Amino acid sequence: MDVRKASGGRTIYGAQDVQLHDFDGESPRVSYVLDGQMHEIACDVIAGCDGYHGVSRASVPDDAITTVERIYPFGWLGVLADVPPVSDELIYVNHPRGFALCSMRSRTRSRFYIQCELGEDAANWSDDRFFDELRRRLDPAAAAALVTGPSLEKSIAPLRSFVAEPMRFGRLFLAGDAAHIVPPTGAKGLNLAASDVHYLHASLDGFFNHRDRAALDLYSPRALARVWKAVRFSWWMTSMMHRFPDNGAFGQRIQEAELDYLIGSDAAATSMAENYVGLPF
Repeated sequence: MDVRKASGGRTIYGAQDVQLHDFDGESPRVSYVLDGQMHEIACDVIAGCDGYHGVSRASVPDDAITTVERIYPFGWLGVLADVPPVSDELIYVNHPRGFALCSMRSRTRSRFYIQCELGEDAANWSDDRFFDELRRRLDPAAAAALVTGPSLEKSIAPLRSFVAEPMRFGRLFLAGDAAHIVPPTGAKGLNLAASDVHYLHASLDGFFNHRDRAALDLYSPRALARVWKAVRFSWWMTSMMHRFPDNGAFGQRIQEAELDYLIGSDAAATSMAENYVGLPF
């Protein structure tokens, strides 16, 4: 935002009734209402970076787009607090009472999560109740190191996997959450948005600076190849770390065997590290 401001470019806030027009041709337009006045922007291309609930994907005709979705039968109850992190490393927990995660935002601010039912209400969880439950799911050393404090924010996030294909429709290009959602277990949401921007930049550079119209065709297949690998990894992490209501004894033993293999195998650990850090663009 600072770079945009320094460049002299204009950023419009508070736009209403945003609509996309003619992106199936070579002269797309974006219209919007601001302060009661209708405005229109003539475009060469439109980058749809407006999130899962934005207008970009919703503007694509149903017969031109395919969506695939997996809804997970639980959510994450998360708390943000101004307390030091439990550890210098993230702590992932597979516990009989459900998944837990201890992560850091800084040396003085931490984010904690516990697996919960989708129907839970965050208002029913006091800070004391949340931290008591988190301690039950941590190992003794981590539980002893946990520092608690008033929550700055508390909410329940549902978990889903979602992909829209393709990611290009004429002169409209979807990027980030507008095109895909992953459960946060694999920490891939922002990573995927950045990779989309990388591929979109390459396509637009080829089109505008090298007069290569075919460069636009490369965006969607390149981006989706990486997206699906990250979706797979996030699904795998979620499947390995959470308690599923219909897993039963067999499913639980498979989880335990997967975790044991991951901890004991250099090959498995290397594969996880490669995916967790983020596959190359």
